[in-house]
Amino acid sequence: MAAGFDLFVVFAEMRTGSNLLEDYLNQIAGITCHGEAFNPNFIGYPNSTDILGVTQSQREDNPDRLLRTIRDKTDGLGGFRYFHDHDPRVLAPILSDPRCAKIVLTRNPLDSYISLKIARATDQWKLTNVKNRKDAQAHFDLHEFERHLGRTQAFQLEIMRALQVTGQSAFYIGYEDLHDTEVLSGLARWLGAAAEPEGFQTNLKPQNPEPLSDKVANYSQMEVALRTLDRFDLTRTPNFEPRRGPVVPSYVACARHPLMYLPIRSGPEQTIKAWMSALDGDGSELVSDFNQKSLRSWLQDHPGHHRFTVLRHPLARAHAAFCDKILNTGPGSFAKIRQQLVRSHGIDLPDDPNDPGYDLRAHKTAFEGFLAFLRSNLNGQTSIRVDAHWASQVTCLQGMSEFCLPDSLLRESDLSSALPRFAETLGLTSVPEWRGVMDPHAERLAAIHERGLDKLCRDTYPRDYMMFGFSDFNAPA
Repeated sequence: MAAGFDLFVVFAEMRTGSNLLEDYLNQIAGITCHGEAFNPNFIGYPNSTDILGVTQSQREDNPDRLLRTIRDKTDGLGGFRYFHDHDPRVLAPILSDPRCAKIVLTRNPLDSYISLKIARATDQWKLTNVKNRKDAQAHFDLHEFERHLGRTQAFQLEIMRALQVTGQSAFYIGYEDLHDTEVLSGLARWLGAAAEPEGFQTNLKPQNPEPLSDKVANYSQMEVALRTLDRFDLTRTPNFEPRRGPVVPSYVACARHPLMYLPIRSGPEQTIKAWMSALDGDGSELVSDFNQKSLRSWLQDHPGHHRFTVLRHPLARAHAAFCDKILNTGPGSFAKIRQQLVRSHGIDLPDDPNDPGYDLRAHKTAFEGFLAFLRSNLNGQTSIRVDAHWASQVTCLQGMSEFCLPDSLLRESDLSSALPRFAETLGLTSVPEWRGVMDPHAERLAAIHERGLDKLCRDTYPRDYMMFGFSDFNAPA
């Protein structure tokens, strides 16, 4: 065998032809496929008790033991078939290992779905003698098929991304290629086989060779249902925004109570922190400046803790970021970005934000220019960083999920009732009244608000509007 690989895996799903591919692989000298080695219900094959002396119980205790055994004790190059619901503990190790050859077997997901339905109905998973074939028709269920399609696509994307990140390639083979001797010979060469078989023979027979119209009981309903599927994902929201980390140092917790706030920048941070300090009631400073180690310690030391974050309407949040970081010229403002916005993006900003000549009309024009900049910025079309103060709230939450997600996702408009309510659920009898003025820029935004700003903001933050269900901005009375 070639020195390139010392293990292989066939990534597949049920009813994609993986049994047939395994049969062909085992006809190549020096190559052995050990079935579904990491199927949680059996080891290798339904009636097998072990693989190369490793039992199912031993595999459950230590899956790496079986992985090493297949690698080291197979006569030649050993491998196995792996489906999306097999032991997840071995997925990362095999994906990251460049000496593990990846074979990706695919099939039209509708064909595999119908074949799976028929196999479950007949309980016939392999066919070697046509006389023993059991016949049945599948009943198409759109929601069931969408779930099947989603699982298949998600697994394929996970494999593809892992290979991209680690700089590897895979041998992709389709169900229709399983009868192409040239393709199978190419697979043998890719695996490093010393010699290719003169031909590939199998006792396995196609179980359902009929057209779909004969295999599906409600075929006409299926045709209509499939029209509703967006095959090309035309309604997707493109996302070029860079990923964010969990930003653990920004988290704050009460000193006396098991309550933690995970801020999203340009939200009502200061007001919430003041309320949390009042909740402690003894003048204690909030616990802050966490790192991941100290945050783990806090979580372990405070059983029953509650973590929350707060969503602000995208238009109010963008306006707050504009006022605090761009229009403002004092401490904490982004002076260099402000200069770039004036010089390269044509936003007319006053040297002094309190200049009487900078009226509401000028403010509205400047904010419109900032929203236009944000749209380009979040789409990766500017040289300016995507700052946390205007990154989409969806992306901020995704970053949090890399360490821990909040227990509660609150809306700013609901804080006056939500904060006292869940503080009481923690058993706190003395809960301070919510007195916060959450957005100091709300009055100015209300004065310039009109439908055009809503349109600009929707174009800038489409995922926030879609995922969190925001409607157009309603200025507070």
